[in-house]
Parts: sequence; C-alpha cells; structure tokens
Amino acid sequence: MPLVFRTVAQLAGISLSLLGWVLSCLANYLPNWKNLNLELNEMENWTMGLWQTCVVQEEGGMQCKDFDSFLALPAELRISRILMFVSNGLGFLGLLVSGFGLDCLRIGETQQGLKKRLLILGGLLLWASGLTALIPVSWVAHVTVQEFWDETVPEIVPRWEFGEALFVGWFAGFFLVLGGSLLNCTACSGQATPASGHYAAAITQDHCQQLEMKTTSLHI
Repeated sequence: MPLVFRTVAQLAGISLSLLGWVLSCLANYLPNWKNLNLELNEMENWTMGLWQTCVVQEEGGMQCKDFDSFLALPAELRISRILMFVSNGLGFLGLLVSGFGLDCLRIGETQQGLKKRLLILGGLLLWASGLTALIPVSWVAHVTVQEFWDETVPEIVPRWEFGEALFVGWFAGFFLVLGGSLLNCTACSGQATPASGHYAAAITQDHCQQLEMKTTSLHI
C-alpha cells in the first residue's frame, strides 16, 4: 500500500473513531432512548433514557427526574448502562493507544514494529467499543418493538417508540467499528517507511559518507 494512501486511511480511521466515541458518550446520557406520545394530551411528550425520564410540555419546557433505584430498572436498561460505560472506556483507550501508532506521529518513528502493534491493539479496542455500543441500543430497540406489538396490552394503553438516542447509538457503533477496521487494515497492510524526513536524510547522509570513504581508499 502506498504511504500516502496508508496515511490517509489512518487519519480517516482515527477521525471516524473519534466521531463514534463522541456520539457514544452523547447517546449514553441522552434522555430520549424511548418516546411516548399521549393521544389524550398531545401537549405532553414523555421520554425515557438510561438515567432519567423526562416530560416535555409546550408551555412548561422540559422537566426530568432521575431514576430512584438502579435495581428497580428493567434488565435492558440496567445492562445497557454498564455496556455503554464499557463502550466509552474502551473507545477512549482505543483512541489513546492507536494515536501513538499513527505513522504521522513522530514519537517512536524508528520503532515501526511497536507502532504497528499499538495500531492493531487500538483498532481492536475501538472495534470492541463499537460492538458494546451496538448491543445495548439494539437490545432496547428489540424490547421496544416487542412491547409495541404486544397483543396482551389493550390498544388504549400508550406505547413507547424509538427515541433519537437509539439512532445516535447506532451511528456511534457503526463509526467505531468502521474506524477500528480501517486502522487494523492499515496496520496489517505492511510496514511503513520512515515518516520523518530528518531520519531519511540521516540514512542518506550515512550512505554517502560510506561511499565517499570507499572512493577515497580506491584512489589511494
């Protein structure tokens, strides 16, 4: 793989991963994982997140209340909290580790083997972060669909629907997986040439000095 294409792919991978990590942190704290519209009172909309539930009124704005007990939450919300925290932590570590493995970073430019291992490890961490973000979002969406089409619940009872945070979480997981995959592909594509012009110039100068010494000895 040419060095220019490799560098562009690495920058694209780290940029997508950073965007995915920011979106996963945002989805973790957004209060609208589920939306509920009341037909009897169209001026009120209810939203539910992992940490609180909110009511949005046209005249009174938004009022939110934190959940009183973690154990009283449904299983999908309890586990989703843990998985989203894990996703945020893995994403941060992945960005930190893979950042030191980028070819454009001058730190450790003479240790290409170490940089390659760091890039692979960072890509795997980002890939795992994307999966741990997709699992809770998809689980909550699956439970929402099941409850929406539950025939045992009377039709007059309001049903929860998808909230905007679910789509933010899906995009976050997709960007993290895509970014980690790009970083792993560039790391496994081959060893990079020295990125520093100073380092390349030093090697060239050393070769020139050796050639000059050999030429002088031949003249003698």
